[in-house]
Amino acid sequence: MQRRFVLTLSCSDRPGIVHAVTSYLVKLGLDITEHQQFDDGMRGRLFMRTSFVSESSDLTVAHLSREFEPVAAAFGMTWDLYDVSAQPRVLVMVSKFDHCLNDLIYRWRTNSLSGDLVLVVSNHEDLRPMVEAAGLPFTHLPVTPETKPAAEAELLSLVSEYDVDLVVLARYMQILSNELCKELEGRAINIHHSFLPSFAGAKPYHQAYERGVKLVGATAHYVTSDLDEGPIIEQEVIRVDHRPSPDDLVRVGRDAERLALARAVEWHCQRRVLLNGNRTIIFS
Repeated sequence: MQRRFVLTLSCSDRPGIVHAVTSYLVKLGLDITEHQQFDDGMRGRLFMRTSFVSESSDLTVAHLSREFEPVAAAFGMTWDLYDVSAQPRVLVMVSKFDHCLNDLIYRWRTNSLSGDLVLVVSNHEDLRPMVEAAGLPFTHLPVTPETKPAAEAELLSLVSEYDVDLVVLARYMQILSNELCKELEGRAINIHHSFLPSFAGAKPYHQAYERGVKLVGATAHYVTSDLDEGPIIEQEVIRVDHRPSPDDLVRVGRDAERLALARAVEWHCQRRVLLNGNRTIIFS
């Protein structure tokens, strides 16, 4: 039975990188099924994602990594190797809005998410029935200014206990501390409406209605200590005209949010997102 792997890497751009990688794969008798690369001329860096298969069921990531280390060292690569059969384990955080969570659960149950939902954590009890009906564990973790440090410590304990690879903030209406953001750097994704910062604060869709917006959108990005300013993974935009009411804009915005978030989670789980400073490279 074939085993599928993905290699991702970045390094300073120079001749011979692609040849070195393909030679490594040929030496081990591996067959490339997908290859994408991007040369960032502004920063002089090369980014690459290569998917390949092995006819040997005994081949492991550990063995492949040992064989690849001399190649990576020669070019100063930042790299990772993944076994595609080992889907990333995903923890979802929510508050009271259910549209993004419901969409992720549907994709998970239909095997179209590329990640394995293992736990839902919320600062409210409202969505427990929906989560448990889907066969997922639910943890209520209330947050107040006084209990926030303890709650975040408990969250990190859950991340460790459930061996979580990715944390998804699916309309989780709490601001994470700088310390927690740093702890989850590169493995936490948030979703917010694209009206920020133009329409920050309460009722952004009502503010947008008053301004007569013609585009409704949402942005999925990695979580950083700079609120809503982390590297952008995906954005969804839906055109509107003068007819929608503020409540209509809210509904359109929810559609944009769930679509952008689902794509971001799927691409991350498929190892298609590489960080390039405060930008992302998406091998979609």
